[in-house]
Amino acid sequence: MKITILGSGTSHGVPMIGCRCPVCTSDNPKNRRRRASALVTIDNHNVLIDTSVELRLQAVDAGLDHVDAVLMTHQHADHISGFDDLRRFCSLQQAAIPCYGNAETIARLRHVYDYAIASAEQNFFEIPVVEFITVDRPFDLLGHTVTPVPLVHGRWPCNGYRLGDLAYCTDVRKIPPASMDLLRGLDVLVLGALRHRPHVTHFTVEQALEVVADLKPQRTFLTHLGHDLDYDATNAALPSGVRLAWDGLTLDLPDPV
Repeated sequence: MKITILGSGTSHGVPMIGCRCPVCTSDNPKNRRRRASALVTIDNHNVLIDTSVELRLQAVDAGLDHVDAVLMTHQHADHISGFDDLRRFCSLQQAAIPCYGNAETIARLRHVYDYAIASAEQNFFEIPVVEFITVDRPFDLLGHTVTPVPLVHGRWPCNGYRLGDLAYCTDVRKIPPASMDLLRGLDVLVLGALRHRPHVTHFTVEQALEVVADLKPQRTFLTHLGHDLDYDATNAALPSGVRLAWDGLTLDLPDPV
């Protein structure tokens, strides 16, 4: 199994429009961040986590030519606005794609993309052909167990997801105790951390590090990063085993049992 970080940036992306700060004007490619999303590959199957604004560009850069399922974390625009680009994968595969999320996210997708259809019994695939599936407990995906991890993102419920010893938890301001228990014993934790200054709906770097100190994963990569966080300077101050994610980062893990 491997995970590829397709995008590691906040909702504005980095560089941010109209900003001339040191990070936005940096020539370090790891300071260029598309909107947060990821790809998990297991048994030659590809599972998208979120359909970010830049999904088309992310897919082209990653050489992605098929998608077997989509895990949606929540309903915000930076995480769902590339949803229409699923139609290209439906066309290539001539098949519907299952799309999983919590009840609020699925309801929003059905509203915003009301032209998407849920039946593959079509003679064309020029619109998204998806099967919307609401999940609130562990479920089977391609022969492996995926566990939704409920997170609090301000007033919006957000799902993290655990697959084997990998967990992806973006856009989070609080992790309930029961969800913390779902995140123990990890090899890799991908965790949202927006900036150093407090934010009402996102962890700061310091708050994310408190979670890491409690959970003790083998490796942690911080994502959903704002333009306050320079890649090299921030990494130099992080503890062992914790680093910033970057667009294109790929990590290998054992396959889930």
